[in-house]
Amino acid sequence: MTVETKASSERRSSRVFTRIPVKAKGKGHAGRKFNENSQTIVINAHGGLLYLQAELELGAELLLVNPATEEEQECRVVYLGDTSDKGTRIGVEFLSPSPHFWGVEFAQQDWAPRPLAPSSN
Repeated sequence: MTVETKASSERRSSRVFTRIPVKAKGKGHAGRKFNENSQTIVINAHGGLLYLQAELELGAELLLVNPATEEEQECRVVYLGDTSDKGTRIGVEFLSPSPHFWGVEFAQQDWAPRPLAPSSN
């Protein structure tokens, strides 16, 4: 089993590909403080993937703020991805459960998809 397949089969919640504005702040590489506006790429009930310009290391902690609700959530960097003109793709996980931080309801992983109705051809 590949790492990607294993990670996908062990997800704690479903993923949603969506752009949600978010503010990120904390200390980056060499202790430099950062505070930047960004947007998500993918979210789930336990964290998300977003672009950041700040140079971060795996395990770094940061604070995300949902500007729509002003809710704050402490996170840890768990993935460092490709870098582009938008920034580096950063995967974060919430330090404490916050399934409503994004304002999205996530389907349970064990929910079976609804069967399709038979076609009347």
